[in-house]
Amino acid sequence: MDRKYAEYLLEKTRQDYNLIAREFSNKREEIWGETRFLFDDYLIFGEKVLDLGCGNGRYFPLFEEKEVDYFGIDNSAELIKIAKEKYPQAKFHIANALNLPFPNNYFDKVYSIAVFHHMPSEEFRIRFLKEVKRVLKPGGLLIILVWNLWRRDILWKMIKYTILKILGKSTLDFKDIFYPWRKICQRYLHCFTKRELKNLVEEVGFKIQELGTTKGTSRYHTNIFLIARK
Repeated sequence: MDRKYAEYLLEKTRQDYNLIAREFSNKREEIWGETRFLFDDYLIFGEKVLDLGCGNGRYFPLFEEKEVDYFGIDNSAELIKIAKEKYPQAKFHIANALNLPFPNNYFDKVYSIAVFHHMPSEEFRIRFLKEVKRVLKPGGLLIILVWNLWRRDILWKMIKYTILKILGKSTLDFKDIFYPWRKICQRYLHCFTKRELKNLVEEVGFKIQELGTTKGTSRYHTNIFLIARK
């Protein structure tokens, strides 16, 4: 993917989430039950933790249960505004995942829930992971979850954008799609496979601890999760 187009997609994603922030937040009030083990099994009391792409802060109560030193960041000013309204006791900041405002070796764990699939181009995905690695302490954990988009209800979109790419009529990469939020905007998504996610994380120098798929309440709603150590 052309770098300028990737930069455009990053900005588009930021603007899209600012546009839909209130509606999106209302649909993201509850914690996905199938993701709870990522917090119950891995969070340790008193750790310093980054919630990278925290959105409206909906996972903050799980961090609060373990009394961690919590930092939540997102590049959507509107979502951060909502997060601060909901949880004024938490530390939420507007920040760019590709240029994290933290020193080296700062966090015990970095969580990134349903964010990485919005990152366009392999260049920016690698940069994202390198920034996470930079701010993690030696031995720290990355806990990442992306939507599993290899499902029947959006297969036709995969086919459509693949054909356009082959015909030279799309500037997206293979496995990229636009997915609508109602009739308001078309969100950019990359359709990760478990192997692709594993290879990217290992390329940056992480050691994979666990890789799998969560099952949601619907057969269409599954996620890929990965846990890796610096």
